[in-house]
Amino acid sequence: MLDIKLIRSKPDWAKEKLAARSVKPEEIDELLEYDKQRREFLVKTETLKEKRNKVSQEISTKKRNKENADQEIADMKQVGADIKDLDAKLEEIEGKMNYILVRLPNWPDDSVPVGPDESYNVEDRKWGTIPTEGFKPKHHWDIGEELGILDFEQAGKVSGSRFVYYLGMGARLERAVYNFMLDEHQKDGYTEVIPPYLVNNEAMFGTSQFPKFTEDVYTVLVDENPLTLIPTAEVPLTNYFAGKILNEEDLPKYVTALTPCFRSEAGSAGRDTRGLIRMHQFNKVEMVKVCKPENSFDELEKLTKNAENILQKLNLAYHVITLASGDASFSSTKTYDLEVWLPAQEKYREVSSCSNCLDFQARRAQIRYRDENGKTQFAHTLNGSGLAVGRVVAAILENYQNEDGSVDIPEVLVPYMGGVTKITKDNAI
Repeated sequence: MLDIKLIRSKPDWAKEKLAARSVKPEEIDELLEYDKQRREFLVKTETLKEKRNKVSQEISTKKRNKENADQEIADMKQVGADIKDLDAKLEEIEGKMNYILVRLPNWPDDSVPVGPDESYNVEDRKWGTIPTEGFKPKHHWDIGEELGILDFEQAGKVSGSRFVYYLGMGARLERAVYNFMLDEHQKDGYTEVIPPYLVNNEAMFGTSQFPKFTEDVYTVLVDENPLTLIPTAEVPLTNYFAGKILNEEDLPKYVTALTPCFRSEAGSAGRDTRGLIRMHQFNKVEMVKVCKPENSFDELEKLTKNAENILQKLNLAYHVITLASGDASFSSTKTYDLEVWLPAQEKYREVSSCSNCLDFQARRAQIRYRDENGKTQFAHTLNGSGLAVGRVVAAILENYQNEDGSVDIPEVLVPYMGGVTKITKDNAI
């Protein structure tokens, strides 16, 4: 959530920044009008409360002196009625103000390219060599089905489209990938966490998924209380720090987790209907950081390097792009996407988004720290996929495929595969 004080003090700057996120200036004008009315009501309310305190003292004095206080008592009733009326109006104004405020995205950093969509994204760097097979590469779903390690058809019968069964060596490869990721992140200083997979509305609000993305999740009712299946471990990991005041000397905090993720993908009809790229249920290893404001952009660079480290050790070609203002996530001020090369599609596909959210989430979730002067400050939060496991499996199947239909195992994963160096039809099941 944005700082209303900053919007109030720099309205033109705020309008310019948020225009890059498709926010109309009229929305800011409306917000500031409600903010003005709110502050006026607060002054009136405080004035009346001071008057009520004064009248209360006068009544007490007159009663002690056995004097008539009927007029003061009548005044007190009127003041009480006026305060009640103002409080009702103040609550209404605050509701309208907050409705707008919680739906405003984070403003983009000055280093972010300005543009409404992904066509304005900027490539920062490339790594690795794109493989040049002497044969036509197959799509990962064809490879997986022919080896008998992926079964989309039966998953469709059991759960519907965009679900999959991993079988035999397919399941083992998935497990090898995420165990490797977790071990690498621990080496980089992250504390491993196993968080809840169901969270309440307050947690979803804290990390900015609610109220904007309520249609993109799966929610269940438990004794009439809604709980949401997490769309990403970012939600429970970030909210682990919600409502806490951390010690400055304990920052930064690094945490990581492997979780299943559940997304209804309501806005992606017709996109990536085959394969492991866009699933309703998938595994992801997430990295989350909480740090001091002056360090957050340095921490973003480190976070991105942590994600890149996985792809480099798997020897998968990728590039890093800076997302344009209109393509970045709702809560991010700056996002790097890592996209891995898929030979069959002949293009890069996203496997990680690494974002700096500044104090946007911290304000919503009340994540604070006490500085050297004893004052509480909002922390900055960051998150990044390290990585989306299924998409990495897809990249391995395509980049390590052989003409005979077998798939080599990346060297760093062989120990996690029990020494298996190649998936063939003979060892698949």
